[in-house]
Amino acid sequence: MKSTDHERAAGVAVAALLADEGAPWSLDLVAGRAGTHRKIAAPRIQKPGLALAGYVQQIHPKRVQVIGTPELSYLRSMAPLAARRAVDRICSEDISCLIVTNGAPVPAVLKRAADMYRVPLLRTPLKSAVLIRAVSSWLEEKLAARVTVHGVLVQVCGVGVLIIGKSGIGKSEAALDLVARGHRFIADDVVEVAEVSPLSLKGRSPNLTQHHMEIHGLGIINVRELFGTLATIDEQPIDLVVELVEWSAAIDRLGLEDARHTILNVSVPMIRLPVHPGRNLAMLIEVAARNHLLKTRGQHTARQFASMVDREIRRTARLQRTASRKT
Repeated sequence: MKSTDHERAAGVAVAALLADEGAPWSLDLVAGRAGTHRKIAAPRIQKPGLALAGYVQQIHPKRVQVIGTPELSYLRSMAPLAARRAVDRICSEDISCLIVTNGAPVPAVLKRAADMYRVPLLRTPLKSAVLIRAVSSWLEEKLAARVTVHGVLVQVCGVGVLIIGKSGIGKSEAALDLVARGHRFIADDVVEVAEVSPLSLKGRSPNLTQHHMEIHGLGIINVRELFGTLATIDEQPIDLVVELVEWSAAIDRLGLEDARHTILNVSVPMIRLPVHPGRNLAMLIEVAARNHLLKTRGQHTARQFASMVDREIRRTARLQRTASRKT
């Protein structure tokens, strides 16, 4: 398998947060327009309650700071000079932006500091908890480490299967057969893989090749146009890697070994399928996906079968020893 060196986004500008029209947060820029170029470098959101009370060590650089009802109430309870100093301390730190939630009126002391320190001050009608969940999820996607992998990504029985192997071994043909069997196609040849968490990966197709597949002898085909809109999806978590290998390769015939494949430091279950004329690779990949689902539910058929065989061997040996003693 060939892949490029992975890249992690250095940060997302606050302007991108404002410009996302499909987002649910309906952000308004109240003050600090000169700072919308500031970067957000981490998906974790902070509430600066302790910082308002003077403990600025709580502030982590380049993070979104959410000001909800408790923080606004605390600001209003402070003397004007104390409130001004508290807000100045926060804005002088290397924060990304301030977001006031619940559509609450924004205190003048916040507007003044935002303009002075060039810190974007935003407002949303959402509650703090809802906003934090939505923005954290959005940032995790934007800031995820990414790598380009040579392979084909399909969804089989709800399982994201990344098919890899050397060029010309039959990856695209197997994927096309799976689509014809009712499964769903995501990407062919080039798969963009993102690390959405330390334990999970998500794959998608580059925009240029989305819904398209190259089949030797046919050329470029449009899977969505040929099989319908339900035959494709834009992205899919990667749950299983299937490597197509030459028939002569050494293969674990019983399936007792649990091989793993690592992408972006995330380890994913992997199986190796030998390619040979007459083998129905699509059917075998479908069975592999179904077997993977059984394993996730605690049912490892190969190991259960091996244990059963071991028990039978031990039982037979005991019977033979008993019979030999009687004779």
